[in-house]
Amino acid sequence: MYYNRNMDKTISRNEQDTQTVAKTIAGQLTNKNQPVFIFLTGPLGAGKSVFARALIRTLCDDPDLTVPSPTFTLVQTYDSASGPLYHYDLYRLKAPTEIYELGWEESLSEGISIIEWPDRLAGIAPVPTLDIHIEHADNTEERIIRCKWHDSK
Repeated sequence: MYYNRNMDKTISRNEQDTQTVAKTIAGQLTNKNQPVFIFLTGPLGAGKSVFARALIRTLCDDPDLTVPSPTFTLVQTYDSASGPLYHYDLYRLKAPTEIYELGWEESLSEGISIIEWPDRLAGIAPVPTLDIHIEHADNTEERIIRCKWHDSK
């Protein structure tokens, strides 16, 4: 398994492969005093949380960091070398405007935001820096990880 920024598709055979892709991408992220938005999409059970945990642990330079799922809290915040790191899980968001109750304005101006279920934001979603889609491969335990980088403004 090998991830290359110029490739838009990677096959992950297991959780370790998914974590390796996340760690590699973490090394390619820079916020250059601009917020970074990572949209993480895919069906339930595809591996979005596995990916997000590995990304957060790498960005925080702490492989043992406890990274709970923000499924019920909707957001978890961490300190990283690049500034604040926000991990949103918007699966339970009932209306896009509920995001403002979670400190959304801060993440629009600084740090790195990992957003699971970004479609829940509808028309208020920012332009992503990186779209990551994880899906099950046909009839296997493998995952297909698709990455699309967007140029910064």
